[in-house]
Amino acid sequence: MQTFIQESLRNTTQGKEAERILRACVHCGFCTATCPTYQILGDELDGPRGRIYLIKSMLEGKSATEKTMLHLDRCLTCRACETTCPSGVEYGKLLDIGRHEVETRISRPWHQKFYRLLILQIFPYKPRFKLLLRLGQLFRPLLPHALKCIITPYKRQKLYKSKADSNREIILLSGCVQSSLAPEINSSVKKILDHLNVVTYEIENEQCCGALSHHLNASEQAFKFMRKNIDTIWPLIEQDVEAIISTASGCGVHIKEYGYLFREDKLYADKAKKISSLVKDISEYITDFELEKFFNKQNSVKTIAFQSPCTLQHGQKLNGLVEGMLTRLGYTIVPVKDAHLCCGSAGVYSLLQKDISSRLREEKLKNLLEDEPEIILTSNIGCREHLGQSSPVPVKHWAEEVAKLLD
Repeated sequence: MQTFIQESLRNTTQGKEAERILRACVHCGFCTATCPTYQILGDELDGPRGRIYLIKSMLEGKSATEKTMLHLDRCLTCRACETTCPSGVEYGKLLDIGRHEVETRISRPWHQKFYRLLILQIFPYKPRFKLLLRLGQLFRPLLPHALKCIITPYKRQKLYKSKADSNREIILLSGCVQSSLAPEINSSVKKILDHLNVVTYEIENEQCCGALSHHLNASEQAFKFMRKNIDTIWPLIEQDVEAIISTASGCGVHIKEYGYLFREDKLYADKAKKISSLVKDISEYITDFELEKFFNKQNSVKTIAFQSPCTLQHGQKLNGLVEGMLTRLGYTIVPVKDAHLCCGSAGVYSLLQKDISSRLREEKLKNLLEDEPEIILTSNIGCREHLGQSSPVPVKHWAEEVAKLLD
């Protein structure tokens, strides 16, 4: 694609990166066929090809409008288009540049600014989110149905304490909302790693990975979180831990991009690159173990549907990994139509674009439940909670189910 980036942007880091990505696009339209928002809305501008042209036009000096912002906002950042693209267009990176640029040109309505500010001041901060969640759970019986659906009832969880003793050591990330919403996920992972004799370290002052702030164009906040995490994790890196384990694929894909995001930061570039190289999704880490030797396959009688999060299959390119592992452990996995399409969670997308998000969830659940599985398993806290709000069968992280094989 030929580009004419305006002179004021052409030689900037963002301008050069945008030009590199844009020039790879051949306007073939393969991406449109796999875009969830295009499938629902049928508008060229709500597909990757249309959004690429909107971004290109802005960067070439043409005026941006509220319509431009709307179409970019509607993107889930699922990156299904990247998996489909024969030219390797890095659409997610271009979208970040486009969203940043449109925010400098168009002022959002005050209610959108306020709502986004609330999200940014609550969700990435563990103590604030936990307090708000507990209050919601306390008053849940009094809340309207729409709010009840998004607040999970409080359940006291017995947390698992690792007893492993070996020279295999990893850092286990807890995430900013997962530790409050579903601490049983990391407890299950610690139980699994303990049986594999892997020592688990957890970070006391772990911050949000920065993904939420980054995708809402709060760059200063995002980099503050990321630098704090790098500083906090680095002493353990120097002790030669072999991996940094994420149990939420949404966090994992973002931390794997720390190296890219800090590429021009002289102070943090090398550390960020090292941390990115050590990050693994939990499925990615344990898949090479002889799992059959450790788990009681006689208990694995359930028929399951696996919902592969976009951040796992498109972001981290780990499609099929969990399914293969679960099959090895004796589970029967039903086929899922359009498994590449997003469930509609997409970070806080379900809060910002409720109608589109709900329609995607409805379609996803229809496909997941078609062959009547006993349970739906996934790899990301956002997908787990989003689908669980409407699913007639339980929705769990796969590690919760696998940990039961150790009882």
